[in-house]
Amino acid sequence: MKIKGITIIISFVLYLIAIIAKFDNEWINNTIFIISYIIVGFEILRKAIRNITRKKFFDENFLMTIATIGAFGIGEFPEAVAVMLFYQVGELFQSYAVDKSRKSIASLMDIRPEFANIEKNGKIEKVAPEEVKIGDIIVVKPGEKIPLDGNVIDGKTTLDTKALTGESLPRLVEKNDEVLSGSINLNGAIKIKVAKEYAESTVSKILDLVENASSKKSKSENFITKFAQYYTPAVVIIAVILAILPPLIIKEATFAEWLYRALSFLVVSCPCALVISIPLSFFSGIGGASKIGILIKGSNYIEQLSKTKIVVFDKTGTLTEGIFEVQKIVPIGITQEELLAITAYAESYSNHPISISIKEAYNEEINEKLITQIEEIPGYGVIAEIEDKNVIVGNEKLMKEKRINFIKCNDVGTILYVAVNNKYVGHILISDRIKEDAIKTIKDLKKNNIKKTVMLTGDRKDVGESVAETLGIDKVYTELLPNNKVEKVEELLKEKKEKAKLAFVGDGINDAPVLALADVGIAMGGLGSDAAIEASDIVIMTDEPSKIVNAIQISKRTMNIVKENIVFAISIKVLVLILSAIGIASMWEAVFADVGVSVIAIINALRVLRTKK
Repeated sequence: MKIKGITIIISFVLYLIAIIAKFDNEWINNTIFIISYIIVGFEILRKAIRNITRKKFFDENFLMTIATIGAFGIGEFPEAVAVMLFYQVGELFQSYAVDKSRKSIASLMDIRPEFANIEKNGKIEKVAPEEVKIGDIIVVKPGEKIPLDGNVIDGKTTLDTKALTGESLPRLVEKNDEVLSGSINLNGAIKIKVAKEYAESTVSKILDLVENASSKKSKSENFITKFAQYYTPAVVIIAVILAILPPLIIKEATFAEWLYRALSFLVVSCPCALVISIPLSFFSGIGGASKIGILIKGSNYIEQLSKTKIVVFDKTGTLTEGIFEVQKIVPIGITQEELLAITAYAESYSNHPISISIKEAYNEEINEKLITQIEEIPGYGVIAEIEDKNVIVGNEKLMKEKRINFIKCNDVGTILYVAVNNKYVGHILISDRIKEDAIKTIKDLKKNNIKKTVMLTGDRKDVGESVAETLGIDKVYTELLPNNKVEKVEELLKEKKEKAKLAFVGDGINDAPVLALADVGIAMGGLGSDAAIEASDIVIMTDEPSKIVNAIQISKRTMNIVKENIVFAISIKVLVLILSAIGIASMWEAVFADVGVSVIAIINALRVLRTKK
């Protein structure tokens, strides 16, 4: 870009000398114009000749070469140089704009690790991340990027995960915590046991997604590509007819006059504004989204998302935290502490989320010697022998089966009824917590012209309906198995209008079939999940449902800018093409219609990058 800038300056100085000095000898003036032209237009001429030898006609290089050489042929030396000069100034600006866009995105995604410090026999060895294997121990010092996914086995630090998730606040990690490659270690040194090889790590997958995003083109981009293929040859043919036919059929028409009009017509016809600005708009949209932790796998998904009218949500892990907590302990005949302790002992051998929440609430060491027998009954609960006492912990069905006289609880959530020696001693209420921004997300979706929101869940009817009512969801389907979710989405796809799109939002682990089925699959908090990366079209790298609204807003803004550029560029070009054909517009107007329109369209496209969190 520096070399191009220097050649433009040298050419412009020579051009000014020829214009201002006006040497008596016309040959001197014309020679300076030609030297100025060759300096600034050499690259364009070279590309045009190369493409002609390869039988690739009708690109912008060919059009500019024919137009400017033609101008020389009719004696318009100053205009020939000016056209090439200003065209190159426009190209320089375009290169700068595109480079700025790419650098902006590259800086956001600058997460590729250069090395890994692997620990072998007590010594640290610096190696390429690709050489590290699963189970190896790596050391990450302050200021270094985490090269591979794994778990902390020693040390404590805070991580900058902004490039991955868009989250500005540092994340505290310590022993046993999972860490993702691409994060930056801010203070303490940590040791990590590697869980994935580099090719399967988060950083590798993100880079692959970003690098391949441009390969999945939208309908608008495909339209512009086809448009340029037919449009450019058409205007060349029209220009040839314009130069030859009028002088033959109009008495007062001169060949020089109509050739000038035809050359102006060619200058205007360059489709640069569309060919450059439309892909740049989508690229900027993808970059603006990645800045706030939203990975879009292709510009076609931006277009699909902008047309979305129905958003279907999974519940657990998407709209709720997926973390069960003890909300209420109701003892009968014993204390709260005793009821919680009995339940925790009975649930001590289970890894079910409900059991884990009970043990976390108890938060004391369990003496396994006191437990002599445990029987887990799937779908019902647990029966255990604890200190020679028969303890039954489970749902309503288990109480009825064991003929326990219990008091039914009508609260919404998972209810564990507890009986000791066949006597009811109380119940514990456990429920999943709704995410902080979930209610606002549903409201904002409706403000953004989403006509219908739906929630699918495997939970009981009362639990699902309670969450849906709290959030303001339009429709909820409960007690669904994974295959039932697929069936419901298929029904919704059939019900919607033809041009409307359906987006499904899930946690990316159990929802892969539905993510793949929907018009747009959005994986929530799926970073590092193989299922999310593979099955979804968009990955939201945090657990914030509000990012769905951001993604829709970005898609709509991108598509608006694409439409603005298409309408603006085609309108101006058609107008100036007509003016050139009838002799009102000179080459100066032609230069504006080409270079000026391109620059304005590119500036407009870059507005998408200014996406705010």
